[in-house]
This record gives sequence, structure tokens and C-alpha cells, in this order.
Amino acid sequence: MFPWNLFPFNDNMKKMMDNVNPNEIEKYTKEIMSKMLPNYAEGMMNPQELLRGIFPNTTNQTSSSNSPSSNHQSSLQTSIFETHEYIYVRIIIKSEEWLREMKLYHTANLMIIEHIPHSEDKHTLTLPAIVKKKGATANYKDGTLEIKIPKSVDMQFCEIDVTETL
Repeated sequence: MFPWNLFPFNDNMKKMMDNVNPNEIEKYTKEIMSKMLPNYAEGMMNPQELLRGIFPNTTNQTSSSNSPSSNHQSSLQTSIFETHEYIYVRIIIKSEEWLREMKLYHTANLMIIEHIPHSEDKHTLTLPAIVKKKGATANYKDGTLEIKIPKSVDMQFCEIDVTETL
């Protein structure tokens, strides 16, 4: 039989719980929530903004312009998501001329988009997983460019020996 009598669930615990003020518990909860979610104290926020803090690559505004000399606001609406075998990058194309002007590149973990919306713009997106060099495809349909990049299955790993030094 389990020795439940060793746990502090006794009459003293009941008396202690009777003396607890619910307002103190609420205050403590709000304090902890404001530390964990900085915008919590300002009221309810947009769910997409909450996701931006948790998953930075899944929102509509995930790209940034790396051109410090640009005087105009250049924004690119993108979304990135992954399946078991592919990474998908979707870009909202506002003008079909962008398709002729843009240049797309990718590294093992970055997507680089150049020349849209302006010729001097460069956007770099971090991919959620390592991808293969070859096999990426891009399809345009209904104002959205969808780039499909196959994931790389990198099973190479090494054990790190942990030794105690005195």
C-alpha cells in the first residue's frame, strides 16, 4: 500500500487553504502571465501577434529588408510551414511583374528573395529545417507564389563525452 500519510495533506493544509485570499492568487497569476507574455497586461492581443512571438516564421510579415539605405517601406507578405518531407514558402505577389524581376535563392537554412517589391530590396527568411540543395520548385497561382523545397534528412550525429574534472 502507498504511504499517503507521508504527504502534507492533513488538517493544517486545510486550515492554510481557508486563509488564502483569492485576490492574492489572481494578482500572482497576472504577475506571472505578464512576465511570460509581455503584452498580456495590455489586454487581449491579436492571435497572429501572439504566434509571431512563439513562431516567428509563420506569420504574414516574416521578412525584413536588409537594405539600410532604403527610404521607403518595403514589406513582403510571406508564410513558411513544413510537412514531413518539404518546406513550403508562400509569397503574396501583388504584381505579376514581380515574377519577372525577382530572384530566389536558398541555402541549407535560409530563403533569399531579391528585387521585390523594389529592385534594391533583399529579404532573408530563416527556414524551420535544413533543406536539400536540389529539387526546389516554384509555382504561381492566384496571386501566390509557392516554393516547395525538399527537406534534408541529416542523420549524422556524434556523441559528446561528458567527463568530470576535479
